[in-house]
Amino acid sequence: MMNKNFIQTLCATAALTMSLTVGASAATDIEKLDQRIEAAGTVLHELMETPDKGIPDDIAAKATCIAVVPGFKKGAFIFGGQYGQGVVSCRTGHGWSAPAFIQLSGASFGLQAGGQSTDLVLVGTTHDSFERLLHDKLKLGGDASVAAGPVGRNTSANTTEVANAAFLTYSRSKGVFAGIDLSGDVVHQNTDDTTAYYGSDVTYEKILSGGVPPKPGSEHFIRTVNQMFHASGAH
Repeated sequence: MMNKNFIQTLCATAALTMSLTVGASAATDIEKLDQRIEAAGTVLHELMETPDKGIPDDIAAKATCIAVVPGFKKGAFIFGGQYGQGVVSCRTGHGWSAPAFIQLSGASFGLQAGGQSTDLVLVGTTHDSFERLLHDKLKLGGDASVAAGPVGRNTSANTTEVANAAFLTYSRSKGVFAGIDLSGDVVHQNTDDTTAYYGSDVTYEKILSGGVPPKPGSEHFIRTVNQMFHASGAH
């Protein structure tokens, strides 16, 4: 009887330990994802403080979606692997959506001299940018037209290439913000992180269309996106 009770107690203890471990791991994952969202918000906040080097007003005014891939210094960019992780939000009828998680991979990362930290910003400027982001994989320059974005809040973005691009792309390295050609790079939905953050029954479309309430850890990011684009006259 003692042996049976001992075994039952041991099994119960093991089950409780495993449950606590899984719960702690899930909490750690959420914390890391919140940190990634916060890092993306910091990138945009710092851009707002440099209006002479920021995204032009006319581009901000027509932006439909924005994706941010923070740099290695924020812990989300693996330079050697030409791979980054970030978040995307899209404009809805009542502001900007809660963020969904993305991955971006491609050879362009390897072009940064000296391997310094690089932040990437992608601005969707057409009505179908949202639809294209719902694809599991989106090849920039293939599945969607892309161009290096112009810089300067008062800059006129009226060149044919820029005007026709579904996505305009930027990089920020060592404080310098400039357009960058990301043709050939691929944007992936990060379904694992999105599921970990929102649950398995929440789709990309529901998140990006504004059907999912923002979690507390993403409120600063969304507030920054709203400020950045509403300040330019966007509605």
